[in-house]
Amino acid sequence: MSSQQSTQTMKPATAAKKLGVYLPATPAEFQEGVVSRAELNELQADPPEWLRELRENGPHPRPVVAAKLGVSIAGLARGGITEPLTTEQIEALKQERPEWLEKERATQAEVRKESVRIKKLHKEREEKGAERH
Repeated sequence: MSSQQSTQTMKPATAAKKLGVYLPATPAEFQEGVVSRAELNELQADPPEWLRELRENGPHPRPVVAAKLGVSIAGLARGGITEPLTTEQIEALKQERPEWLEKERATQAEVRKESVRIKKLHKEREEKGAERH
């Protein structure tokens, strides 16, 4: 009895998410098919022109927009950004520095600072616990 290894595949939406691109902006053949793990690895290792173009100019999905602006996805929503943005639109927002963006960036910085503080606290507690045993 031989075991046959099945090819791991994913939906186009999952592959687009892993590639960091906005699915509706991808070519029709990408949207309509399934993507194998090998194909995904190939796309990441040697991106075709359409993928390079999307990554460079967009439109970008919300997680990418949020990262490029230095805010959370929830912060984007609070700022009224619900649609994908192009790199040009993101750069324009960075130049304009609207009040909501400055506020969300400050909030994100506080969240990161608090996260570091909590990690440090946990590490100190672990070290104290190890010293006792």
